[in-house]
Amino acid sequence: MTDKCTACAESQEKINQLKTIVDNYKDTEGSLIQVLHEAQELYGYLPLEVQREISTLMNIPLAEIYGVVSFYTQFSINPKGRFKVNVCMGTACYVKGANEVLDKFRTRLSIDVGECTEDRRFSLDACRCIGACGLAPVVTINDDVYGKLTPDDVDAIIDKYEEL
Repeated sequence: MTDKCTACAESQEKINQLKTIVDNYKDTEGSLIQVLHEAQELYGYLPLEVQREISTLMNIPLAEIYGVVSFYTQFSINPKGRFKVNVCMGTACYVKGANEVLDKFRTRLSIDVGECTEDRRFSLDACRCIGACGLAPVVTINDDVYGKLTPDDVDAIIDKYEEL
């Protein structure tokens, strides 16, 4: 099987899994958010093609689905990296230099907020308060939390994940 055919088979398998997800909720009122969560787990994000498929399968207008996806911050229309870097930009973090920390991540990873590195190893996002104000400024990478950061800490943190 060629690479293109392999990609087609993998794509069809994901579509079948998406259909199963929708079927599991077809009789549940207000299930769109749960379907979107599970679809994002399946695909890693919610590209327009996936939103269209959900629209068709659930008989919900695409505009309504896009409205939900774009409103809630837990949904992403862009691919995410294996390591999801989130820089808290809440008031305490911002006052203590989170913007400079974010700029260092941008520079080191050569991506902007909302983007993913070409190798899909890292994605970078800025978020609102994560509730760790005493550790400001705070960065999370997946489930790991780093606090009281300065821009000088960024290289060592990225180096750690590049070794994984």
